Amino acid sequence: MARGKATFATLAHVVVSKFDHHLPLYRQAEMMAAQGLEIDRSTLAGWAGQAAALLDPVVSRIRDEVLKADKIHADDTPVPVLEPGRGKTATGRLWVYAADDQASGSTTPLATWYRFTPDRTAAHPQAHLAGFRGFLQADAYAGYDALYRGGVTEVACWAHFRRKVFDLHERLSTPLTTDILERIGALYAVEAEVRGQPPDVRRRARQERSQSLVDALREVLDAALRRLSPKSDMAKAIAYGTKRWPALCRFLGDGRLEIDNNIAERALRGVAVGRRNWLFAGSRAGGERAAAIYTVIQTCKANGVDPQAYIADVIARVAGDWPATRWDELMPWNWVPQTDQPTAQAA
Repeated sequence: MARGKATFATLAHVVVSKFDHHLPLYRQAEMMAAQGLEIDRSTLAGWAGQAAALLDPVVSRIRDEVLKADKIHADDTPVPVLEPGRGKTATGRLWVYAADDQASGSTTPLATWYRFTPDRTAAHPQAHLAGFRGFLQADAYAGYDALYRGGVTEVACWAHFRRKVFDLHERLSTPLTTDILERIGALYAVEAEVRGQPPDVRRRARQERSQSLVDALREVLDAALRRLSPKSDMAKAIAYGTKRWPALCRFLGDGRLEIDNNIAERALRGVAVGRRNWLFAGSRAGGERAAAIYTVIQTCKANGVDPQAYIADVIARVAGDWPATRWDELMPWNWVPQTDQPTAQAA
């Protein structure tokens, strides 16, 4: 396509195909070639870079929305990154920070912010969440500990604790694993009944019904630890929970909190699929670009907005010198598509 120019709709199609539909750029190039369009993969990569650059103001505001929340769900996942000039891959990380209070009846915007880093050192989440002082729902990664010492309140994840026991139960079910899983299941049954209710209703149900279930479960766990060898797999699985007991129980006293961190885990599922399909980010810059585009796509989906239609429209408006005083109108939770807009070219 010599001297051709891509429309903003084409840019949106390329990035959504890669980061939401998990089609790597070489496959997109092959599919286009089959339709008579010879477009080099490097050209497609350039288009993705243009789209990410135009979306930067949106990404910045999504970040701000996440950081002003009372509660953030956090998680991370490995992403292979090609080391330039060496032909080898290193392991970077993609972090997700999600603000989602739908389960407690809130109508505040749903925002999901991703960051790429070249490693998993504790300095990264500390830098990402600098200044945040609310509740952090996350796994047991020690890199968050400095945040907890600095004023962030830890909220642990019952799904992680349950998974430790469930993995042993799958290998060899015992009366103890069955009992623990059933007791945790009873907690989730209460949560299912109050999902979507306001915080005071959720807190009251947890105090009246879940607190006694948690207390009884703790007695079972303590009794099991007294008779099990500390080196046994079962004792280690139980200790994972008992060591984090105050953080596991925190949801009982505050209806805004969740029983688990599934909000963040769900936000990384698409990344896991994409990671298998497109193998690696081409460089650190590619990883940062991926984080920006994931931020926009996942925030769109959380707010019921079609990512491709949104990105095509918004990057056209940004490229057309959209006034900075009206950025809020372009956020996924406020966006209204333009009607009868002309086809615009990006590059």
